[in-house]
Amino acid sequence: MTTPNEVDLDRHVYGNPSASVTVVEYGDFECPYCAAAAPELRKLVDGSDGSTRLVFRHFPIFTIHPYALTAALAAEASGELFWEMHDLLLTHQMELTDVHLRAYAARIGAGEVTGTAVQRFRPAVVADYTSGAELGVRGTPALFVDGRVYRGRVSFPALRSAVRPQS
Repeated sequence: MTTPNEVDLDRHVYGNPSASVTVVEYGDFECPYCAAAAPELRKLVDGSDGSTRLVFRHFPIFTIHPYALTAALAAEASGELFWEMHDLLLTHQMELTDVHLRAYAARIGAGEVTGTAVQRFRPAVVADYTSGAELGVRGTPALFVDGRVYRGRVSFPALRSAVRPQS
């Protein structure tokens, strides 16, 4: 089994993998604030001409979100279809039972995303969560711009200002 130290924390990249600016999001698929942040973060990356990338890391707050962990495992199990599953999970936050997760997987053409088959992805979710906890993440979405905590509004204008080089 893979140990958390062997997990690539930058495995879920949206945008140019070699972009000069990296925004890391610690997110929870049941978090309404993460759902609201998603289109703003996409707009930031899409409008950056390849200079900004988004890295998603799981931070399921399972103590208040009962489906957050199973949703994270489903996203991991989606493999190269991660971002498609990411979007479906955030769009349908109130429908994250195993039945729903299997339906989303079928919609995007992913394989099995529930049950014992996806437990092999648990070390990746644990590694993400652990890295966030070590950085002081307590809630979601938690954003870091080039390693610095971002504390501003999660809106396109504010994010764009945060990723621009300061003169």
